[in-house]
Amino acid sequence: MDVRPLAPDHVAPLQDFFRRVPESDHNSFAEDVLEAGLVEGWLQEDRPRRAVAVDDDGTVIGYVALLPQVGWSSHVGSLRVVVDPAARGRGVGRELARYGLLASFEMGLTKTVVEVVADAVPAIGMFQGLGYEPEALLRDHVCDKAGKKHDLVVLAHSVEGTWSGMASAGLEDELAG
Repeated sequence: MDVRPLAPDHVAPLQDFFRRVPESDHNSFAEDVLEAGLVEGWLQEDRPRRAVAVDDDGTVIGYVALLPQVGWSSHVGSLRVVVDPAARGRGVGRELARYGLLASFEMGLTKTVVEVVADAVPAIGMFQGLGYEPEALLRDHVCDKAGKKHDLVVLAHSVEGTWSGMASAGLEDELAG
């Protein structure tokens, strides 16, 4: 498995991935990912960082987007990570989240947030293992297509704190590796 920045040769495999991902995971996307031309449009973006996790056979098995906020929250990036259910438990989400943290630092962001449905306990644990801390619980905030409401957990990571702490300990390469 390899994490790569989104490139033109990923368009069709990424669209296949989006069609494969269960409907329940579509709440994780900021846009309607099945909309024609959307993925091609992402290739023209400057500021958001998007990448895919590609299996050895070229199949896209994960997607990450780091979407910088604007205005008074321009120091904050919103992270979206989605992994193919067949590839879960293999560290794909962790590698995608690490990619997002590195992109946050490279973009000069000082905080990254991720929203996770409270039922997704493994995903919350994975993000906490990377240094994300719960900041908010929004009750009945997500409504799935069946009309069922779910709580949403907002986790945050201080990008500045991680890098300054690692630099002072001489471990800058740990997060990147």
